[in-house]
Amino acid sequence: MLDNFIKALIVGLGASIPLGPVGIMCIQKTISKGRHSGFSLGLGSSIADTFYAAIALFSLAFINDFIMANRVWVMLIGGVIICIIGIRIAITNPVRQLRQPKNIGSKKHVQEILQGLAVTITNPGALVLLLGLFAFVGITTGDSYEKYTVSVILAGVFLGTAAWWFVLTATINIFRKRFRLRQLLYINRISGVIIAVLGIISTAEGVIQLLIGE
Repeated sequence: MLDNFIKALIVGLGASIPLGPVGIMCIQKTISKGRHSGFSLGLGSSIADTFYAAIALFSLAFINDFIMANRVWVMLIGGVIICIIGIRIAITNPVRQLRQPKNIGSKKHVQEILQGLAVTITNPGALVLLLGLFAFVGITTGDSYEKYTVSVILAGVFLGTAAWWFVLTATINIFRKRFRLRQLLYINRISGVIIAVLGIISTAEGVIQLLIGE
């Protein structure tokens, strides 16, 4: 049981470490708004990764087939969402973020969790990555595991991803106070542009595949 949990932790870490849109957003939010904001975004991504891990673990063919059959549209929708988020980050004034009232913090964190969830769930590549990682660590998908074993594996995946976001945001937060307002503005703009470009690439790839498919 402990063996499966440790393997699942490795899967969670492996799924989160690659620096994609969520990683860039997490760094940007940590620098601009603090560790809690960045970590909340990461938790949203962790929830989505755990959902995909459940699909991979149970080999839920009907969900897997649906995602893969509609991969182009998922990429299109995901790309548009990522692009919009990137543009919003690029045009956001960091001074305004710093002056936001404390009493709306919890509401903002919920929005950030949903943001991380949306960006990850609209990336079908996450499912493919998790399938590969399960095979790499030796967790067999499609087997009829006991409910307790399944819970342990999914908990390991979630904790592995969450651990990465905690370490990343805690590390970035150490250097946060060294940034001045002008630097924060540049970070917002650069991060936003990078995220928007990644969204455009995803959307363009979806459009190309849609045209080729037709």
